[in-house]
Amino acid sequence: MACKTSCKLCKKFVMSESITLSDAKLVVNIPAGDYRKGCKYCIVFSKGIPSAPTDTPVVITIGQGEEQYPFTDSYCAQATVCDIRSRTVYPTRVVTNRVSGTFRWVGRFCRDNNNDLPFLNGTAPAAPPAPTI
Repeated sequence: MACKTSCKLCKKFVMSESITLSDAKLVVNIPAGDYRKGCKYCIVFSKGIPSAPTDTPVVITIGQGEEQYPFTDSYCAQATVCDIRSRTVYPTRVVTNRVSGTFRWVGRFCRDNNNDLPFLNGTAPAAPPAPTI
């Protein structure tokens, strides 16, 4: 049995071209192209992730474009540095509206709830109460 002389990756397999920290965001740049609404793309963060605070949001840019698209999970939670890993495949769908869009991972981030705010009340978040012993 003869081997194929040419192997190809799926056209929707996308490897990041760069990962940088800019304006308090982790910016993942993917190759230029048209990423269609509703289509699934497997994005790999192929470069090393720079050291950044764990709550730094992750955004995606396309080619030379400056527009930043949020990277979210299936529950629309914004990805942060602590949610992603380099050299990992993230199956995503492109979600768009009239003015912008997002790259939505089809999974859900596993988060440590210790960093969550205890409540929202319209004012600056207060420090959580100290545990009683």
